[in-house]
Order: sequence, then structure tokens, then C-alpha cells
Amino acid sequence: MTAKLRKARPVRPQSAGRLFWWLWRDYLRKHKLLLIAALFLMAIEGSMLALLSRMVQPMFDDVFTMGNTGALYWVGLGVMVIFVVRAITSTGQRVLMTLIKQLASADMRRHLLRHLMTLDSGFYQINPPGQLIERVQGDVGAINSIWSAILTALGRDLISLVGLCAVALWIDWRWTLIAVVGIPLLVLPSLLVQAYIRRRAGNAREIAGKISTRLDEVFHGINPIKLNALETYQASRYDDLVDQSVDAEVKTAIGQAAVPALIDIMTGIGFLGVLIYGGSEIIAGEKTNGEFMAFFTAMSLAFDPLRRLGAMSGQWQMAAASVERLQYVLNLKPTILSPAKPTAKPHGAPAITLNNVSLQYGDLPVLRGATFTAAAGETTALVGASGAGKSTVFNVLTRLVEPASGSVMIADTPIADMQLADLRGLFSVVTQDAALFDETLRDNILLGRDDVDDVTLKSILDAAHVSDFLPNLPNGLDSAAGPRGSSLSGGQRQRIAIARALLRDTPILLLDEATSALDTKSESIVQAALEQLSTGRTTLVIAHRLSTVRNAHSIVVMDQGRVVDQGTHDELLARGGIYADLHRLQFTQSESETND
Repeated sequence: MTAKLRKARPVRPQSAGRLFWWLWRDYLRKHKLLLIAALFLMAIEGSMLALLSRMVQPMFDDVFTMGNTGALYWVGLGVMVIFVVRAITSTGQRVLMTLIKQLASADMRRHLLRHLMTLDSGFYQINPPGQLIERVQGDVGAINSIWSAILTALGRDLISLVGLCAVALWIDWRWTLIAVVGIPLLVLPSLLVQAYIRRRAGNAREIAGKISTRLDEVFHGINPIKLNALETYQASRYDDLVDQSVDAEVKTAIGQAAVPALIDIMTGIGFLGVLIYGGSEIIAGEKTNGEFMAFFTAMSLAFDPLRRLGAMSGQWQMAAASVERLQYVLNLKPTILSPAKPTAKPHGAPAITLNNVSLQYGDLPVLRGATFTAAAGETTALVGASGAGKSTVFNVLTRLVEPASGSVMIADTPIADMQLADLRGLFSVVTQDAALFDETLRDNILLGRDDVDDVTLKSILDAAHVSDFLPNLPNGLDSAAGPRGSSLSGGQRQRIAIARALLRDTPILLLDEATSALDTKSESIVQAALEQLSTGRTTLVIAHRLSTVRNAHSIVVMDQGRVVDQGTHDELLARGGIYADLHRLQFTQSESETND
């Protein structure tokens, strides 16, 4: 299916400032008090290095050179206090930043998942689950790890760097200028490296999404893989992606390492200049050893925060790649929306009418002027060959897709005039592949409802024939269904889905091949439960086995997206045509299988 999504132009952040504005506006503002406290502790921690370097001069000049015993104690005590304060503030800001980062990550993932669930079904047909999982987990994790590192660098390392530079300037501004003479030479190489990192980081995130998709398909399709001896083939495909990931990550790491490496070279040049110029002044007696050691200590201590700040430019580019991927998704808008002024939903079991409905997926026509009416409170069956458009009718009724033309009415109300929640609240759906979650059977039936008493629940379990197999399960209704209901048989999964539909108690029931994959015994049990479920509801049934729908009040025959006939089983057989041909073919096959 071709997704029809109205796309808002994604914001492509060009600076760390834009990233932080987006994060602050949507996720961090609510934690501002914690952030202020963390930044305050970072500032104190960062300033301690400047104080430490400042203590070096009296240590050398007053203690070591002059032999001042009194200075020995206050200098030593001052150094100890600096390290104690640094330890306390470092621990405090790390704990606070971890808390803020985890809270922001949780908020971002919740927001992203809720937004993804609003997008049209077509979006999920062109975006595999693995890619979306990587955006919710991987991209969000990358963004929050990097923004916190950048904020720490700005709040702690920048303060350290400013303080240490202030100490260096106080000692000798000429030495300081010589030490930083190589900084202008870093600008152009740094810009080139940042562009390289951004490209490689984006490529790495795409490959990570492909790896998640591959793993998702392998684990969900493990039985077909084993039955078709595809282990080597699938492992080879995974190996190729892993090799691409290694290559992308290594190239990204090379780019990230380049900026600190350039800073190292610049620092080495600066130190050489200071040593030659400053050393001559010390030899001439114009400067003291203490001044030089204080300056040397300040510049040495500035080396690490300067390298970390330089590395931030590369890490920012990695964050920018994830931000662009995330904001692209967040800026997508669904095209199937509730109307501004919705009409009230109908009450009771309503009639359903399709009038000249047409729909195509891309260039492929699926419905071509389909027209029929399902009478209120009765069972209407849709039959026809595969690809006739039967399942698409269900998607149109529930507005999972929008028809290109024609109208769909429920009790004389156009479905496009109803709130989406009200419209979909009219339907219960039971399909061939019952969608169960990896939770308990109770959770799969209640689906979050807490207003169902034990008496009501037991009556539903009895009506759906779930009570028949509960004694055979280790924990009864609290037994785990397993991934996608794998702990249950096909018939048991169907009965859980029927119980869910009974509890939902909607006026319209959609049954899509609900018994086609079951054995005869399970089919008869499930069929009895479906008959109980259909009572008093407008029911639409899709079935390939005509024996399951021969008692329907009306049968709609579809062929290549068109409704070619409608009537009861006997009327359609008497008229001949497609239905009679399908019935004859299935009857002949059934006799042949019986004789075999």
C-alpha cells in the first residue's frame, strides 16, 4: 500500500542551541529546578580546578623556595578542601543529571510512541518495525546521552576552562597568547570534520534500524526459517549488516577522534612556544618558578576540559543525525482525521451501506465501485477469490484507509462525519490470526479495563468457550499467552479473541476468516462461540469456506473489487454464476478429500 501522509517540513537543527531549545521546550522545562541545581554544582566543580592551579604558586614560592612553615599548612588545607568540594559537587551533579536524563528519555519515548500510533496504517507498510523500534529506543537514547554530555561540558568544563584561562592571564597574558596561538588554525578542519561525522552518524543510525528489522523478522519467523533450512541464509544477511555497522561506527569514531587530536597538536605547539619564551624570562630572573609552575599547571589542567569541549562538536553531530530522524517522524501528520464538527454515533445494531466505493493502493485498483447493504442486526457474508477486495472493505469501514470515491454509511451517517474513536468503537473484530499480547489471558481479554466484575467475566468466558480449556493451563486465566499468543493453540487464541469481542460489546461484528485455520473440532467450538457473539449484532463475515456462511442472511459475492451478486445461499446457487462455481469447486474438493 502506498502511504498517504501529509508531511510537515522537518526541522533540521544546525546548532547545539536549536537542539537544546527543542529539548527544553518539549521535555526539559518541567525539570528546570533539577537542571538549575545540577548546573550550579557543575559550576562549583569546574571552578575548583582554577583554584587548584592558583594554589601552585604559593606552594612553590612560599613553601618550597622561601621555607614558610605557616604557608605549608594553609596551602595543604586549601588543596584538601578543593578536592573535598570537588568530590561532593561531582557526585551531586552526576546523580541529578542521570535523573533528568532518564526522565527526559521516558517522556520522549512516550511522546514518540503515542505519536506513531496516530499515523495512518500506510505508514507502517513502508516503515518496518525494526526501524521504528530503533527510532524509539536507539535515537532517543543517543540524543539524551549526548545532550546531557554537552550540558555537562558547558556547565563544568567551560567554567573550568574560563577559570584556568583567567589564572593563566593573571600570571602572564603574553604566555597565554602564545599558548593559544594555534586555535584559529583549527576552525576550517573542525568544520570539515563535523560535516563528515554528521554524514557517517546518519548512516550508522540507518544501519542500526536495518539490523533491528532483520532481528525482528528472524525472531518472528523462526519456524519458517527452520522448516525451510534458511538459518545460513538469514545469518549471512545479518552478517552483512553487522559488517556495514562496524564500518560505519569506525568511520564515525575516526571523525570524533579527529577534533581532540587537532587540539592536542595545537596545545603541543603552544606549550613549545611558552617553554621557550617563558623559560628565557625565568633564567633572566624576570619570573619566579612558582609563577611558571602555576601557569604550567593551569594550562595542563585546561588540557582535559578543552579536549572534552572539542569532542563535543563531534558528539553534537551524532545527536543532530538522530534529532533529524526523530523530528522527521514527529512532523508527519495523519491524513485520516476526525471531523471538526462530528456527528453523534448511531445506537443499536445499524445497517451498513457501501455506495460505489473505489480505492486503489498505488496504481493497483482494489475496489471498483463496490456497492452493497448489510441489513441491521443480520449476518452478511463476503465471499470471492483471493484479491477480490473483501478485507479492504473491512479497512474502509473502520477508516484504516480512505476510499478515493463513493460513500460509506452506518445507519444513514457517513463514517467520515463521526469521531474516529466513536466510529471504531462500533466494531469488534475477530480475524484468522488473533492478535494476542505477551501478557496473561486475563490481560488479553480485559485490555486495561478495571470495571469488569467476576460474574460478568465468567459469563463471557463461558460464552466464548474459554472456560473449557482454562483448567488445563498452569495458572488458569493468569497464565501467560506467550509472544503473539504462542503458548496457546489456534482454537484457544480464537476463543480469547471472541471473549475480548464479547466484553467489548459493540453493535457491529467483523469476522475475517475466523475459523479457516482450525481443525474440525476446534472449528465447531469456535463457530458456536461466534454464533453466540453474532446474536443481536450487525455481522460481516469474510470466509473462503462457503460451508461456514451458508446460513448467513445475505451473501455478497465479490470479484476483482466489484460486487457482482448478492442474495441468500439458495438464491445464489439457483442463479448460477461465481458463487455457484465456487460452491461446486469446494464441494468437489471436499468429496475428493473424503474419498482419499
